[in-house]
Amino acid sequence: MSTNFDQKHAIITGGSSGIGKATAQLLASEGAHISIVARNQTKLEAAKAEIEALRAHPNQRVIAISADVADRVQAQQAMKTAIDQIGFVNLLITSAGIAQPGYFQELSTEVFERTMAVNYFGSLYCIRAALPPMQQQRQGDIVLISSGAGLIGIYGYTTYSPTKFALRGLAESLRGELKLMGVNVSIVYPPDTDTPQLEEENKTKPIETQMITGTAKIWSAEKVAFEIVQGIKKKSFVITPGLEMTLLSKLHSLLAPGINWYMDRIVAKSQ
Repeated sequence: MSTNFDQKHAIITGGSSGIGKATAQLLASEGAHISIVARNQTKLEAAKAEIEALRAHPNQRVIAISADVADRVQAQQAMKTAIDQIGFVNLLITSAGIAQPGYFQELSTEVFERTMAVNYFGSLYCIRAALPPMQQQRQGDIVLISSGAGLIGIYGYTTYSPTKFALRGLAESLRGELKLMGVNVSIVYPPDTDTPQLEEENKTKPIETQMITGTAKIWSAEKVAFEIVQGIKKKSFVITPGLEMTLLSKLHSLLAPGINWYMDRIVAKSQ
């Protein structure tokens, strides 16, 4: 069955695991050609095989490109390689991201710099490299993966929240500019999702952060991917899986005092 993505080309950074891989798998099942970009070649090859197994047609291409998107030259080359090998990019999803929770003063400046480099500049570099052909064709979709921590700052996430806030600012600023060129921009605010990244985060989360986030429902990467793909089809600017993220995205300024009070109570109890 033909879909919105049939024979279209999707480039997904962070596509070797988590939300990125789940989204790539779903898009492949709907007929898309897929380019996944990540650092680890072994994980890339494993993910490529999983994605290929879900193709809707045997002629769909799936390629894996090893690159560190925090490096501008590598990010640009990855976009060029994907477009050279498969063709025009219809959809770019910037899902590559890292997180290292901890206490502000105990985290090195290098961790802050690296997190911003991957999460924000890694998205920026790829968008700038993939945008020119979209502008020429006057079509395309760009999807930035932020977080609930990009809507409200969370205790213990001083390295991570600001990078996700930055993506929100970029998406909101770009939306109107690119709309005039026929390019649609979306930003996703996923809830806590069962991914290898969350597993890593749990190793360094302060006890206070564990208590704050412990009550939240954990989503599967597949469910988040489904919501992302539905949002792209609807040309939604804001994509919020679940009621909690939807309310937070619409009412975060109004809810912030209450959420801060709630978090402060939890922190006080943990002392």
